[in-house]
Amino acid sequence: MHNANQPHLAHRPAVAARSLSKVYGSGEGTVKALDGVDVDFAEGQFTAIMGPSGSGKSTLMHVLAGLDNATSGSAFIGQTEVTTLKDNALTDLRRHRIGFVFQSFNLLPMFTAEQNILMPLDLAGQKVDRAWFDTLTATLGLTDRLSHLPSQLSGGQQQRVAIARALISKPEVVFADEPTGNLDTRSGVEVLSFLRRSVRELGRTIIMVTHDPAAASYADRVVLLADGKIAGNIDQPTPDAVLSGLDALRNLDDVPTTTGSQPHVSGEVAR
Repeated sequence: MHNANQPHLAHRPAVAARSLSKVYGSGEGTVKALDGVDVDFAEGQFTAIMGPSGSGKSTLMHVLAGLDNATSGSAFIGQTEVTTLKDNALTDLRRHRIGFVFQSFNLLPMFTAEQNILMPLDLAGQKVDRAWFDTLTATLGLTDRLSHLPSQLSGGQQQRVAIARALISKPEVVFADEPTGNLDTRSGVEVLSFLRRSVRELGRTIIMVTHDPAAASYADRVVLLADGKIAGNIDQPTPDAVLSGLDALRNLDDVPTTTGSQPHVSGEVAR
């Protein structure tokens, strides 16, 4: 069991937030998307972020990755405080230390799968580590698809190319935003299995935002958000455990509180 108000410290954190807040608008139109978030994301683990609509899960990922500015508090990639970096330093951080996988595959249609995978290295002027490329593409089941254009690949194969592209530069962390959102069930299962393999077999660190309890069950840990705050953790999640956690969060508004403190969900479930 984990206290939702304490950072998760099972492993050395690859990514961390400290008193992280994000406010949109001003006056009566103010929206507090993040409200004093403290959380660690362990190195070499697959973590899913979940919560009801409007809970702040995508905002948290964007601020952690330096894609959006924090109003207050700090975000860290390793020992680097992302929230203090200037634009050029942020660009360098994202190019060399962070990988991204989005709901849209964002592959260049005129380039082959191999060319798309190697694009980050081309942009950064880095040499290709062929041993890593071969290991990565074999793990993702792409070895016989490297000469294909995106139009010749299925949706699941295209997303696997996008995952390989995110991992090719050996980033410290990969942020995945609804990576199965545009896929059918079978392709989604393929992609999630490969994400998990990239963590367990290749030692990568992945943080995934998802609304799907089945997708979250592929992670080592689920972080639950509600109203811009960390509401709990589920270790070794199952779909049923995640559903129960989300249902509890949705019911919070129906539970009167007299102490002013926010109730939270936490738990450890055996898979």
